[in-house]
Amino acid sequence: MGETSTPAKSGHEVIKYPLVSEDAVTLIEAENKITFIVDVAASKNEIRRAVEELYEVKVDRVNSVITPQGRKKAFVKLAPDYKASDLAVRLGVL
Repeated sequence: MGETSTPAKSGHEVIKYPLVSEDAVTLIEAENKITFIVDVAASKNEIRRAVEELYEVKVDRVNSVITPQGRKKAFVKLAPDYKASDLAVRLGVL
């Protein structure tokens, strides 16, 4: 009854792209959250690790939802020490 472990995905395999929409920009400014489209099979812990490794920020929490189009959207709240607006500028969202 051994567990089969899958190899860890790289950050680029987990994070597909940042979402750019009016609602996403509102979350960046109001709640220090940045929204990504991620791999459908990615767990919250994988998303957290990928964001922290790729963008050198500390993640406070991750919420995710699968959209009716079949994409997985992750709402990543950054720790108070980091600003989502700074990360959004680096990513070209703002």
